[in-house]
Amino acid sequence: MDKNQKFIITINRELGSGGRTVGRKLAEKLGVPFYDKALINELKKKYQLTTEEIEKLKGSKHQWWRDFINTAMYMGQGMNEVWYYQRMFGQDFHMVTSSEMYEVEKEILENVAEEDSCVIAGRTGFHIFVNHPNHISIMIQAPMEFRIQRVMEKQGLSREEAENAIKKVDDMRETYVKRYTGKSRYDTRNYDLVINMNGKTEDEAVEQILQYIG
Repeated sequence: MDKNQKFIITINRELGSGGRTVGRKLAEKLGVPFYDKALINELKKKYQLTTEEIEKLKGSKHQWWRDFINTAMYMGQGMNEVWYYQRMFGQDFHMVTSSEMYEVEKEILENVAEEDSCVIAGRTGFHIFVNHPNHISIMIQAPMEFRIQRVMEKQGLSREEAENAIKKVDDMRETYVKRYTGKSRYDTRNYDLVINMNGKTEDEAVEQILQYIG
């Protein structure tokens, strides 16, 4: 990846691995925006977007995507990992995402990536940008015990609750990825770099990624 050119780093992560925090800290180190699924969902709701509305907005106002990004950055300032877990645990984990919702998400990500370099944490980013000339795809993993302990600590859940939540989210994300990409999120061939967080801090993982980028 050439850091002197517009680039995209996509991060897929397991719930409880610390991958979202790694992505946010990596973006801060690189001085670029950070986007994740929770933020994109909030923006979709805020603007009530469809693919048709996106095309109309792009055609009617040249700076619309820049305004959209500025809103994303403003909203993102108040979103920490605890907030992310709270929102996620409040959702129906078995909710089926429609094809229209996926296309809107894809359209948003493709257009924000056109504006500037960025770090994107999301389930299908590795697939959406697979043909991008300056893209690195990363997977952040951790052993189940590591993940359980982290979710218990961050969300204040019992061990049983944390384990059940992780299993449900894993199933939901794998189903989503297979449905819209035809691939498994656990297939390491999807990624340029796979990091196991066992024994690592988020900062150490960020340094590993920066060393890989060069």
